[in-house]
Amino acid sequence: MKVIEQSHEIISLPENLLQIIEVAGRTCYKSEDKIGCIKKDNKDCLTADWDAFWDRGEVCGNTKCKDHSSQQFVTRMRDRGHHAMIEFGDIIVRFVTNRGVTHELVRHRLCSFAQESTRYVRYDGKMEFIRPCWWDESSELKREHWKRIMQHIEDHYCLLLSGKDAWRPEQAREVLPNSLKTEIVVKANVREWRHIFLLRCSKKAHPQIRALMLPLLAELKAQLPLVFEDIDCA
Repeated sequence: MKVIEQSHEIISLPENLLQIIEVAGRTCYKSEDKIGCIKKDNKDCLTADWDAFWDRGEVCGNTKCKDHSSQQFVTRMRDRGHHAMIEFGDIIVRFVTNRGVTHELVRHRLCSFAQESTRYVRYDGKMEFIRPCWWDESSELKREHWKRIMQHIEDHYCLLLSGKDAWRPEQAREVLPNSLKTEIVVKANVREWRHIFLLRCSKKAHPQIRALMLPLLAELKAQLPLVFEDIDCA
């Protein structure tokens, strides 16, 4: 038995995500001619090449240019509430958390999920559990009680897998708890990630999923401030 902390890892966050959103969004207004650097003769930001977007998956030579039209366009869409346009940007994240958290996470139906399967993964002697985020606030008695229960579950799970009448992993999983560690990869568009953060980072959210989502929100605010900086869950 091993007790570990939950965590996240951003697998995919396209550098030109804002520009992809702009290319899609400007279709509504037929203003594609405005794509590019808003400063004339800016050698650090190449003028947009509409055809090149489809050929190379890019619009601007400098995806970090603060003068690129996508910066203002996405900000305007966000502030106006025209969030349908930011559905054209996808972010993929891997989470290491417990089964209880993933039961909540998979309710976001606009996401795509790939999750570790308790039907096919055999946990004999290799079981990991996620440390509750309220661990440090609990008494030593409660912590020891939780650890004994987790060890008890692992021992009996292994017993179910043994012997001539051994159960298969898909059968023995019936005794597995919410605290069991699991990995899940989630793909969602930017609009859906905003929705997830607004729900799961709020003070009314379950503390375990909130503790998982707050660090991800902070990281995305640092990398994509135009899209996420207005979400305040303090």
